[in-house]
Amino acid sequence: MAKLRTNHVRNGSGGGAMVVRVGLFAIILGALTLLFNRFVTQPSDDTEGVVIDFAAFDFVPASTTGVTLYNPYFALSYSPQHKQAEWVAYELSAARLNMPWVSRRSAFLPDSRVKNPVTPSDYRNSGYDRGHLAPAADMAFAEDAMEYSFLMTNISPQAKNFNKGIWRELEELTRNWAKANNTLYVVTGPVLAQKPKGTIGETQVSVPIAYYKVLLDYTEPQKKGIGFIIPNEVSYEPLYKFAMSIADVERQTGLTFFPKLLHPTKDRNLKETYNIDLWEFSKRKYELRTQKWNQD
Repeated sequence: MAKLRTNHVRNGSGGGAMVVRVGLFAIILGALTLLFNRFVTQPSDDTEGVVIDFAAFDFVPASTTGVTLYNPYFALSYSPQHKQAEWVAYELSAARLNMPWVSRRSAFLPDSRVKNPVTPSDYRNSGYDRGHLAPAADMAFAEDAMEYSFLMTNISPQAKNFNKGIWRELEELTRNWAKANNTLYVVTGPVLAQKPKGTIGETQVSVPIAYYKVLLDYTEPQKKGIGFIIPNEVSYEPLYKFAMSIADVERQTGLTFFPKLLHPTKDRNLKETYNIDLWEFSKRKYELRTQKWNQD
């Protein structure tokens, strides 16, 4: 594999009144149009319909594709070339994680907002799992959040024992860290800057060589961040061996994380460094993964 460094009408006298009503209607329509244009992202050539942005996501990365979809509770940048998101971004809070979980959906669905959408059948008999980028468990606090997490724009081809092994370990630890720190900003996705392993399905979905996850705790008293890049394959290595700085993930993915949130000078150290002692890893989860999850 390529080198990887680890560390959504009357006539007559009523005519005047009609003119007035038409004039008022035109004014109201104009005002509504202005509001609509303010809060709606018009589609590019790669999307159909409109994508309504009612959420002020100030922590989303910069999109390299120009196709940003705003879903309830998470945003994503879609790559028409690779038929999957280059990143998904969302806020993960202890309050949401502690809410009762809604029922998990069982059906994956195409996303009609993009042209030539990927379908669940593209993954059939491919040897790869339909891997969530924004995990269903992170979106289990609301029905609409859960439903949108099962759209195929939130799915990427993951090796079975990667998805159910080390990636599961990282997702579960991320929820633990969010509970411990109250709120985390999470950005995750496939590494598309490097040549894919190949493609699957009639839609030609790229199979990423690796996946990344970036976590930011931007609250006092101790702001901190950490990143991971993990090969898309089974792993028996300890998870912390794949840890690195947010800036290192940027360099390997070609993406820019938190451009509206982090100050280039004041927050430089936050992006360039990391401390694994500030993130509690689990020996028990590592043992579960290497002794059970990797074989399931």
